[in-house]
Parts: sequence; structure tokens; C-alpha cells
Amino acid sequence: MTSKIKENMEVIGADGVHVGTVDRLEGDRIKLKKSDSFGRHEGHYHYIEIGFVAGVEGDKVRLSANADIAVTLEEEQSGRPVKL
Repeated sequence: MTSKIKENMEVIGADGVHVGTVDRLEGDRIKLKKSDSFGRHEGHYHYIEIGFVAGVEGDKVRLSANADIAVTLEEEQSGRPVKL
């Protein structure tokens, strides 16, 4: 399924809420574009674990949980989870 995930695809939660836009895949995570990612931590890259991906539908990556739950964001340098 990861082969279907491409740059500029929209990432949405199971609830249909916009989470961000794919920048690229990095290992077992989706890196979101810095300028368009869910939450209050602007100015940093954020990541979504591949395990949260329920499927790829057209140009959207759908997560298996609602946006506010599924998004375990990590700051690019610290590697520590960010609480929303």
C-alpha cells in the first residue's frame, strides 16, 4: 500500500478531517509538508506512522482513526511525540 502514497496527496482522518499533505515517505512514516499539517505546532515537519493508514483512495490517504487521535506528530529534530 505504501507504493500508492505519493507527494502532494491529502491525508485525512477516518472522520474526513484534513490532517496534512504528503511531502514524502521516510521509512515507516509519512512526512507531511511543513506548511500544511494538522495541529498547533507550525514551522516543523510532522509525521504520521504508516500503521495509521487505512487505505489510499484516489488522491487521498485515509487514516484508520479520527484526525485528533491518529496523529501522533513528531517534531523533525527531537523525535519526541508532540501532544495536541
